[in-house]
Amino acid sequence: SGGRGADALHRSDHDAAPQALAELAGTAEIIVPVHPSPAISGLLRHVLGNVAGVHLLPPLPYAAFVALMGRAALALTDSGGVQEEAPAIGLPCLVLRDATERPEGVACGNAQLVGTDPAQIVAAVQAVLGDTAMRARMAQPALPYGTGGAARAINDVLLRLLLPSSPRNPGSWWRLAARHRLSIAGPR
Repeated sequence: SGGRGADALHRSDHDAAPQALAELAGTAEIIVPVHPSPAISGLLRHVLGNVAGVHLLPPLPYAAFVALMGRAALALTDSGGVQEEAPAIGLPCLVLRDATERPEGVACGNAQLVGTDPAQIVAAVQAVLGDTAMRARMAQPALPYGTGGAARAINDVLLRLLLPSSPRNPGSWWRLAARHRLSIAGPR
């Protein structure tokens, strides 16, 4: 079956994921941007440092990490951020936790909660990579955490609350400040 898996591990409370990744390295290319935490990086380097098919990368800037996710067949993570980002780019995501604070990705079908047992992790990866229909279902882009309009909605509410006597300004507060010749330092 094969494929490329991007992995983001942030928690140091389990060592199951590195064990599972070592086992999967023979069937998939594993790419792991290593979290800077010494507890996590030490464990990853110890278990995966000399495993063929595993690529341990330094921590990546956000844009580079998203680009890596865009080229992966599957994400394995315990990171809440990755759980939020994967559905938006249509990346199947296996959540390496027993519970998640972000059930929306699971509910929409982009993510699957697989737990921390190495055998369960391996079985879940093999199932997704080996089942084209399953992977296609999980790879349907979705926005379970919102459409990105929250900042504008908050801006509009603040404008109405802070400037109730002014006409509603649909633009950003930066444009409003510029119109009134205001800056962070005060009037010009």
